[in-house]
Amino acid sequence: MNEQLSEKSVNLTAAIAPLEGGLIVSCQAPPDSPLAEPSIIAAVALASVRNGAVGVRIDTPAHVQAVRDRLGATVPIIGLWKQSIPGSEVYITPQFHHAEAIAGSGADIIAIDATSRTRPHDETLSNLIAAIHTHLGKPVMADVDTLEAAIAAANFGADIIGTTLYGYTRATQHSIPPGFDLLAEIRKTFPGFLICEGGISSPEMAKRALNLGANAVVVGTDITGIDLKVQAYQKHLNLN
Repeated sequence: MNEQLSEKSVNLTAAIAPLEGGLIVSCQAPPDSPLAEPSIIAAVALASVRNGAVGVRIDTPAHVQAVRDRLGATVPIIGLWKQSIPGSEVYITPQFHHAEAIAGSGADIIAIDATSRTRPHDETLSNLIAAIHTHLGKPVMADVDTLEAAIAAANFGADIIGTTLYGYTRATQHSIPPGFDLLAEIRKTFPGFLICEGGISSPEMAKRALNLGANAVVVGTDITGIDLKVQAYQKHLNLN
């Protein structure tokens, strides 16, 4: 049993180690965007990696599979599956069967909503993290919004903490990402792998995140968010 646990620990570490000190590109598109096609997302992921990204963050099984096929086995994929489930505000890989589908599509790391919000069908964060470790053998990235959520996720065994949901929950709705203050607070209490994600819109901001203690930085919209970036330009140009 100890040998099995030791081997699993090595496997989890091996999946995370290549991300140290680097840029992870979130290659996603709104569901109604013409970019939300597996082949297009895979091309964006490949372009990101060819230009130095150490990993990618991908939503939905079909997109994860396409990216895995395009990138091969060596580039780490942080996979997730966004779901809208009545009665719950949790939407990033809310249940185990979503995590299972993402793992089966080729993700190396499973990202989950790790806020304190009620999960669908009475699943708990602790049980979800344990099930991903035990049954899937994958590291867990806990997307949090507050220090309290980060501490809870770490206590439940999350391998990575990400500031992903800072500013996107009711508890933080008046906060504007990136969560640099939250990042610094988490770093004081969490010695493990810490990712700054959300609101990074310049290389200088990404570097600041690393200087504050992040092990890696995820950038999405500023690199791959064509829909949102064009909308932002249009909105500004059309101001009276």
